Amino acid sequence: MLFPTSLVGSSPQPEWLIDRAKLAGRFPPRVRAAELWRIPAEHLDEALDDATALAIAEQQAAGLDILTDGEIRRESYSNRFATALDGVDIDNPGSALDRSGHPNPVPRVVGPIRRNRPVEVADARFLLARTTGTGATTKITLPGPFTMSQQAQNDYYPDQAELAMAYADAVHDEMLDLFDAGIDIVQIDEPYMEARSAAARDYGLEALNRALEGVTGTTAVHICFGYAAIIHDRPAGYSFLPELFGCTCDQISIETAQSNLDVSVLAGLGDKKVILGVIDLSDPEVESAETVAARIRRALEFVRPDQIVVAPDCGMKYLPRESAAGKMRAMVAGAALVRREVG
Repeated sequence: MLFPTSLVGSSPQPEWLIDRAKLAGRFPPRVRAAELWRIPAEHLDEALDDATALAIAEQQAAGLDILTDGEIRRESYSNRFATALDGVDIDNPGSALDRSGHPNPVPRVVGPIRRNRPVEVADARFLLARTTGTGATTKITLPGPFTMSQQAQNDYYPDQAELAMAYADAVHDEMLDLFDAGIDIVQIDEPYMEARSAAARDYGLEALNRALEGVTGTTAVHICFGYAAIIHDRPAGYSFLPELFGCTCDQISIETAQSNLDVSVLAGLGDKKVILGVIDLSDPEVESAETVAARIRRALEFVRPDQIVVAPDCGMKYLPRESAAGKMRAMVAGAALVRREVG
């Protein structure tokens, strides 16, 4: 199927589940932030199940071809996995600069980073139980090793490169378990490769490839300019994208809508599939199907139709739910327009 549609990862969490005003009023948490949840702890797991089932159903209703769990159980894209690893003192956080240059509480690494148990496999099985037999492809996202190394205070390893390699091993083991559970695509989120491109060139790509080594399922890597609700300015182009030609992943997820990215850069990614961001998350107004189609057509000058997966620029976490639902429908309709044109 040409131009399959997918979320990058996250759906908006319901207001009854999480305090969305508090969530939007701070940088995405790197440590646990239980104070964001509206549901008492004894009922939270049940509420998270209900909200996740709703997020999956909303994707199905919109007609998406690739379904995620919406990352509903996470306070941010990275903190749930990063704080579940051995070697991290979660009771005494450290501090690190976020991508906007402000200090933020982060996991403090005090010993060897190790994954002692699966973290997201139960989430994957929940998704699979609600999609098996529907013909849909499934995807689960993980924070990347380089990004986690930038979102931590390193009080143990001799340098950040060794910390990133340790995170890579943890991500690798989690990916294997997710594929064993039956997930079709695992996406690694590496936004800090764009934010800190010099370090990404030094050791980030090596760490990412280490995480992917020997993995036989379909893998994707997402890089971006940050959540539109938090990082408002967009550069004209990526500072770290052509380098991903050297990544062993199968798919690269990029944003093009809000930034009006010069998509000629896609020609440098070879035969990799491109998860093409065509939904602007800085504006809650729902795009028309024709606007989405035009954004897809821009890329066809530089990549083949069978290389494109249609998606939002980034996670839809901060959008109003009604807006997110409309944008998903527009995305599906826009993809259908171009699919008919290409034939």
